[in-house]
Amino acid sequence: MPHSRPGHHAPVQRRPVGVEAIDDVLDEAVGRRHRPDPVIGRTAGPAGNAQLTAWTGLLLLALAAVELVTLIDVRGLLSWHVVVGVLLVAVAALKIASAGWRFLRYYGRSRPYRQAGPPPLLLRLLGPLVVLATVAVLGTGLWLIAVGPESGRTTLVTVLGRRIDLLSLHQASFLLFAVVAGLHLLARFVPAVVLATERGHRDRRLRGRGPRIAVLVVALVAGALAAALILPAAAPWRDEQHGFPGGPPPGFSHR
Repeated sequence: MPHSRPGHHAPVQRRPVGVEAIDDVLDEAVGRRHRPDPVIGRTAGPAGNAQLTAWTGLLLLALAAVELVTLIDVRGLLSWHVVVGVLLVAVAALKIASAGWRFLRYYGRSRPYRQAGPPPLLLRLLGPLVVLATVAVLGTGLWLIAVGPESGRTTLVTVLGRRIDLLSLHQASFLLFAVVAGLHLLARFVPAVVLATERGHRDRRLRGRGPRIAVLVVALVAGALAAALILPAAAPWRDEQHGFPGGPPPGFSHR
């Protein structure tokens, strides 16, 4: 059930789809429905967890947008593609941990999390698909870096006469990710902005804001360090883009 806000006019009457599960998602997507996250303890409890998840989600959106830009010229922007991809791994791991913590606390019958309630049913069903697609696209990307171009294009299996290699798996997982993450974004963007900007807590800032920011910074720093360590391993892919499948000639330097 949507929660009305004091001093606000009733929302404009709309025609519901007529299916409760779909109407719940639509209400959440446009901000008519929100969970009453309790604010407890030094970290603000469920409210603090929801805010951290919102921050990581918006940061993932920004990084994913940059990653999409690199696809315009993946040959020329390969290094950027790798670096941003590794940063995505770090932030995605934090978001999965934050959402997973809420999942465990809710089904572990923690009273504050039970009071906040679960997301709409369709979003609960979509969530595992988003996680699996995210792990698949980022995992296959890291795997491609590790094995290099030759192994990355080696046939793993043939299905209906079509060769499937690691590169094609990465591309297919990206398409799956684009679909499920796009649906998730449509449903969660407005609520994430509200949570991230604390519009629901105008009287005061949520407790634990400093530690939440610190966790985000740690994730980004860890991702940046990992990217610096992993980037040299992508050299065979860069060499291939420059036309040197066996490695660059002596004295050649990437510019």
